[in-house]
Amino acid sequence: MVRITDVARRAGVAPSTVSYALSGKRPISPETRRRVEAAARELGYRPHAGARSRPGGRSKVLALVMPLRPGVHVPAMMGFALPVVTTARAYDHDVLLLTEEDGADGLRRVAEAALADALIVLDVQLDDPRLPLLRALDRPSVLIGFPAEPAGLTCVDLDFRAAAEACVDHLAGLGHRVVALVGPPPEVHVRRTAYAQHVVKGFTVAARRSGLVSRVHPCEMTPAAARRVAERLLREQPALTAVVVHNEAVLEPLIDAFARLGLRVPRDVSVTAICPQDLAESVAVPVTSVAVPSAEIARRAVELLVDRLAGAPVPDATSLEPRLTIRASTARRPTA
Repeated sequence: MVRITDVARRAGVAPSTVSYALSGKRPISPETRRRVEAAARELGYRPHAGARSRPGGRSKVLALVMPLRPGVHVPAMMGFALPVVTTARAYDHDVLLLTEEDGADGLRRVAEAALADALIVLDVQLDDPRLPLLRALDRPSVLIGFPAEPAGLTCVDLDFRAAAEACVDHLAGLGHRVVALVGPPPEVHVRRTAYAQHVVKGFTVAARRSGLVSRVHPCEMTPAAARRVAERLLREQPALTAVVVHNEAVLEPLIDAFARLGLRVPRDVSVTAICPQDLAESVAVPVTSVAVPSAEIARRAVELLVDRLAGAPVPDATSLEPRLTIRASTARRPTA
């Protein structure tokens, strides 16, 4: 299959110039346009039909890049995907869902085939290998997540560091002195996934600030793993009285595991979580939590892209302030 890069190489121009020349999105000199069109004819290149049929070469499609990697909690991802689709439709855009873990290659394929006007990228890593290409593409993108170096990118997400700090500060205010963070599976931490790293940072900073003894425990997303982590917590931190859970798949199984070990929430151990609000409210003991506002984040991501496509200025960073809701799962530290 002839790609836009092949045409660019034959015409001696950049791929973005080929896109502009064939779509009419930007003015190109007549000589360059003729050279690009000649190269396209010689190679038999045909732009994507959807891109040709729209005014200004627009496909009216947004690509949602949602790689289903090991350790990814699919229900959590769908909490972003569905609002992206409904918000995009409100702006007369369809959504192309990309779930393959093919890094920059998938982004390049979408751009070269003119399959989408813009991209929303999920599961962002601190040192994400896709970032150089996203900065260089001739179409806008929005990241749901904050990498270590966000310069030149448009990002939106919950302030996960502040969310973790809010949970720890609440527990410290109740007199707890030994706390643990039960986080996502190990592979999420190995990939340095941004939201998980920001939570760990906020948790450790807040614990140190309040003089708490703290440890971080990654956990696989199964009830059996939750039981193993509960047993490990009590073995390694016998004075433990408080837990922050940042792994929604094991929130309820972990509370059940504590009960089997003879610990009741919140009499013996207080539990806070960073999770969807409906999950925190549905547990047998409603959990004090910072809600992950997936629908709001998704809506804002689409709106940022629509504004960028229209040429309107947008903020580089949109960080949503966390809100801690106190429920029945936290209480003052037990005296004995």
